[in-house]
Amino acid sequence: MEEEICFEPAPEEVLLGDNMKKRKVKVDGEEYEVELEKQEGVWNVTIEGKSFSIEIEGGSVGDSAGSKRKKKGRGKKSGTISSTIPGKIVSIAVAEGDNVAEGDVVMILEAMKMQNEIQAPLSGTVTAVNCKPGDSIEANSPLIIIQPEEHKTE
Repeated sequence: MEEEICFEPAPEEVLLGDNMKKRKVKVDGEEYEVELEKQEGVWNVTIEGKSFSIEIEGGSVGDSAGSKRKKKGRGKKSGTISSTIPGKIVSIAVAEGDNVAEGDVVMILEAMKMQNEIQAPLSGTVTAVNCKPGDSIEANSPLIIIQPEEHKTE
């Protein structure tokens, strides 16, 4: 018989130590409040005063129980900024030749009645601005192109 184990945050997650958390856990349909602490790849679990050590074969469960975070890939980023949906350009904060840092706001785009700050996906030099304030834009058309710092030729 296979056991079902679900980790859920307690209604008010309580931090008990540097790495210890209190959570609700469901085992075979029965709910328990437990204290979890991860030390050197081993989970120390206390249930109703009884302590257990849990080791995960072939890897770990993550930094915190119940964590479902996606790891951000460090792949090559594109310097082409486009909108996934049609919209209207409200303002543009850069011009050709400007240097931008990753995360700088380069334009404000209105889409679906919301104004969105569009940030530079990488650091580099703006090589093209293909729109102006007031333009209605189509989905997936290149709006601003940034040449990455590491690929600049001088």
